Amino acid sequence: MANGFVLSRQRGSHAIFRNENLKVSVPVPLHGKNKPIPIGTFLAIVKQSKLPRDLFQ
Repeated sequence: MANGFVLSRQRGSHAIFRNENLKVSVPVPLHGKNKPIPIGTFLAIVKQSKLPRDLFQ
């Protein structure tokens, strides 16, 4: 996966991605292929990932 994140596990409608180098786990909702992630949820994912925000622009 990108930037060192790999799928660690999945439970229900959430996938948990793990980065062993940063020692961080990030839950990502999987609520349908055509349903966009709300902006607040997206920003929380970016913050939890501990990656620079400019990587997501």
